[in-house]
Amino acid sequence: MAAAAELTLLEKSLGLSKGNKYSAQGERQIPVLQTNNGPSLTGLTTIAAHLVKQANKEYLLGSTAEEKAIVQQWLEYRVTRVDGHSNKDDIRTLLKDLNSYLEDKVYLTGYNFTLADILLYYGLHRFIAKYIREINTFSRNSSQTQTSTVVELHGGVK
Repeated sequence: MAAAAELTLLEKSLGLSKGNKYSAQGERQIPVLQTNNGPSLTGLTTIAAHLVKQANKEYLLGSTAEEKAIVQQWLEYRVTRVDGHSNKDDIRTLLKDLNSYLEDKVYLTGYNFTLADILLYYGLHRFIAKYIREINTFSRNSSQTQTSTVVELHGGVK
């Protein structure tokens, strides 16, 4: 999912009215938001934090100093580790690490849902959707093979 689409989804989930126009800059297509009140904002996490503040939902950025640091850590993780990776081995390692980290947690900061959870979900969605499609294809092919075998056996019995 492109960063502009993610930011548009975030706006909607925050209850903000549509109206922001996003552009992309550079080879990595870094999102840019031109604000009405000043300079443009650059970067997925910078713009996302701005939208959270616009929506008066700062709790999504963390409640305590420690939680704010954890949110920031995971936002950095998103743009440095998740974005740009499409190698199956990298993704497998990333998902294993994430699974281990979340073993005793409900959300990335523990028990509070934050912007980090939202953006990490958006970032991982493309991989998860791809693997679900692969699993569905495998399941369909597997059941077709099983059906063919049953038909052959049944045909042989006649």
